[in-house]
Amino acid sequence: MATIRNDLSKLPGRFEELVREMPPQAIVDDSSHDNAVEMIDRLMARGKLTKGQELYLETLVQLVQVYECTHHAIDTRRFKGVGLLNHLAVENGLTAVAIAKILGVHASMGSKLLKGERSLTIAHARALGAKFKVRFEAFLAE
Repeated sequence: MATIRNDLSKLPGRFEELVREMPPQAIVDDSSHDNAVEMIDRLMARGKLTKGQELYLETLVQLVQVYECTHHAIDTRRFKGVGLLNHLAVENGLTAVAIAKILGVHASMGSKLLKGERSLTIAHARALGAKFKVRFEAFLAE
């Protein structure tokens, strides 16, 4: 996969033009993964997307998900409950405040959850499962 530009220059609006800039293809290594994620970030930073940009973004997201599930799968047998939450927070560089935002709770609750001072609810587990693409039940097991 070709290395994409690191600048925030204007992205093409049409799907075909985006394909010419970086053709979507199977991701086979960390380098091509990084390039795809960088393009996803560039598109996400734009806010409102054209139909072509939306289709291209969805294509890249699906390719990245397949690669990550295959090469960077989270072993939910090794981590459970709060341990899984802490592992995912560290792996993704998320603070307690970021966890709280994901869950839609007060910032202080993120810290309490990570420390095990508060239990995860089913609603929390569902939100975390959706965010991290793991079965929500893994957050409820101890």
